Amino acid sequence: MTKVKKRKMKKSAKIIIFFSIILIGVGVGLEYRNYKNKDNKPTPKKEVKKEVKKEKDYKASIVMVGDALIHWGVYNDAKQSDGSYDFKPQLSEIKPISSKYDLAYYNQETVLGGTALGVASYPRFNSPQEVGDAFLDAGFNMVSLATNHTMDKGEAGVLKSVEYWKKKENVAVSGQWSSFEERNASVAKIYEKNNIKYAFISYTIWTNGLNTPAGKEYLNNVYSDEKAKADIESVRDKVDFVIVAMHWGTEYSFKVDQKQTEIANYLSSLGVDLIIGAHPHVIQTVEYINDGKTFVVYSLGNFISDQNDVDNFTGLMFEVTLHKHVDLKDQVTNKVIDPKAELIYTTTSRTRGYNTNFKVVPYPKLNNSQLNNYQTYYEKYKAIVNERYPNLTWGLTHEV
Repeated sequence: MTKVKKRKMKKSAKIIIFFSIILIGVGVGLEYRNYKNKDNKPTPKKEVKKEVKKEKDYKASIVMVGDALIHWGVYNDAKQSDGSYDFKPQLSEIKPISSKYDLAYYNQETVLGGTALGVASYPRFNSPQEVGDAFLDAGFNMVSLATNHTMDKGEAGVLKSVEYWKKKENVAVSGQWSSFEERNASVAKIYEKNNIKYAFISYTIWTNGLNTPAGKEYLNNVYSDEKAKADIESVRDKVDFVIVAMHWGTEYSFKVDQKQTEIANYLSSLGVDLIIGAHPHVIQTVEYINDGKTFVVYSLGNFISDQNDVDNFTGLMFEVTLHKHVDLKDQVTNKVIDPKAELIYTTTSRTRGYNTNFKVVPYPKLNNSQLNNYQTYYEKYKAIVNERYPNLTWGLTHEV
């Protein structure tokens, strides 16, 4: 045999051995796999579950009450033997209701300048800061501060009020600031509740002639169309809802005036979803405007005061739901829905010609000793509120 043939045979043998080793390895691997799969069944493939897209709904409930208008009688009733103030008992019938909502709004009519500036009543008010403590304790977390009484104690009163509210967490506050920088940041601030983003801005059209110092207009947020346009446009596309508190209307009138109508329609054109009104000290009607795009509560009336008249002792407690709907194409639709109403009344006792024992009570819990013929008054005020929204639901979700 030649050397060439021998080399070819050796090479062929090496190739055969190489492939034999590979075949043996494959066989061992298959045996091991069959061993791991004891039933000798093919290894099942993992199923990839496809996520089923669903429409989503988010809701945030909001309850609203009117003016905290703190007269001497209310002060004196809350004053303690040590000189401090406790207004919480006056809200004890409301707290079980207001504390159950996601958002709870009220209008702080009188400036919270604190006792160091001197407690004062009509015509230029100044209130102890314990008023704010009582409302916070009752679950209120949205506060309007722009009013016709904001400047009653001048710049000092506003700055004390601002200082107080700055220390409170998780509260949406608008209407008074200590600088333009603070004002602009507040207007553009985005709040969130239950995956719903909202903005909150408070304006007043009344100042009682007490104008803010030139260059310090941030102290009281006085309304103008131009200001509102700039404010709302700065935040409209960043939130689901824009809520505006308006201090407007004619005092002691149950009727909506022309200025209220004009401002409401203008704000609606800018994209405002909910307008909450104050100042008349009596209740007014409610309605959807602009093809249902905006809901307006024209006046909630007084929440607590000592104006000593049934019309002024009666206020509106109003509820709506902020509803956000996301469809299968991620298109978002926002709507203010489910408006509900209840009347409230400030009960008092008469002692030596003065009102004492102030307490805000829902009308359904009244009796004739607290307000004679209260059922008749109830129907009267319901008709006023229903004027432009006759299908309104009466009775709150969380009424007790």
